[in-house]
Order: sequence, then C-alpha cells, then structure tokens
Amino acid sequence: MRIIENVVSDRGSRYAVSGGTVAGRDGAEAFVTDLTRIKKFAKATHNSWAVLIEQDGQRDPIRNDDGEAGAGAVILRMLEREGLVNHIVVVTRWYGGVKLGGDRFRHVTAAVRAYLAELG
Repeated sequence: MRIIENVVSDRGSRYAVSGGTVAGRDGAEAFVTDLTRIKKFAKATHNSWAVLIEQDGQRDPIRNDDGEAGAGAVILRMLEREGLVNHIVVVTRWYGGVKLGGDRFRHVTAAVRAYLAELG
C-alpha cells in the first residue's frame, strides 16, 4: 500500500491518495477496508476509488464515489488512459466546511496525477 498525504489543500479540505495492486473486486474492497483501518482515513469524509480488473482478457471497471459524486469516474478515466490494470487508486478527502464545486474534480485529478507520477 502506497499513501501520499497532503496532496492538495483548498479552503480547509485536504486530499490524500493511496493505491496498490489488487486481485479482483474482493481484493479492491479488502484494500479499502485495510485503508480505513487507519484511524484518520476512517474519519475522512470520502474515500473515492476505482480499479480496472483484468481477468481472462476482459477488463471490468469498478468504481465507488463514496458520496463524492463523480470522483470515482474521474479516477477510472485516468486509470484507463494509463492502461493501469489490477491497481486500485483511492482519493481521500477530509471536508473543510466549504463546498468546492467543480474544483473538487481538479483536486481529484491532481491527486491521481501525483500518485501516477510516483509510480513512475
């Protein structure tokens, strides 16, 4: 599990990004469960995630917005563009009390970019 904290801060909201390799839907759900065993991630407002599962030559896109409408789709599109399969990416947001509107999508994108850059 790789975690990058304090990727973006805006109007009190803070973002982190995490990820790692997974095997199937069960592996993705287990990854998120393990992440939220870390107290600060359990207390986060949103843990949005996506993964492209590849089995038997088929790609199965799975995403979860966790209340941050559209965030999972943003993460999934970026994974598809990169061709990154069997690797979950979770963007965590701690809400700071001010609605960010469309800026939240820019922040999700920035978090995923930071994660992908660290992967090399």
